[in-house]
Amino acid sequence: MNRQQLEHIIRASGAITDEQYLVIIGSQALLASYDNPDESLVVSVEADIFPLKEPDKSILIDGCIGELSPFHEQYGYYAHGVGPETATLPGKWRQRLVPLCNENTNGFTGLCLSPIDLVISKLIAGRSKDIQFVRDMIHHRYITVDDIQSIVHELEEEQKQRILSAIEHI
Repeated sequence: MNRQQLEHIIRASGAITDEQYLVIIGSQALLASYDNPDESLVVSVEADIFPLKEPDKSILIDGCIGELSPFHEQYGYYAHGVGPETATLPGKWRQRLVPLCNENTNGFTGLCLSPIDLVISKLIAGRSKDIQFVRDMIHHRYITVDDIQSIVHELEEEQKQRILSAIEHI
């Protein structure tokens, strides 16, 4: 996925839900922070998204522009309507959201996870693809281990230990 495709998803999701602010929590959130991130980081054809004020409306997103929808078939990418509980995030993640709003979003705003919050959520999820994503983020110098360590204090103790253990093996 590229930035224009994410902007399309934001525009369509806003129109479908009639919600101004939409939160993007998956790897495609990087597209708000970097114009052209390394392609290894944005290989997914889906954007995980939910309306900020009424997350339950994410079901409308899934139904209209989700996987296997006519939208997906036409464009080759899609929105995955999720809820805020989908990702475990540090306490101050909302303060670090990166807005993506321009003519291509038709005035709707995508509130994208910051790179550090995205990495933390991937480490907590702990799937092999998530760990590889974090390795690629570090390898391409979008984030450092020091960056990760500087934010773990915002997590619960169990999550903090999980993160610290995971970065020892990266």
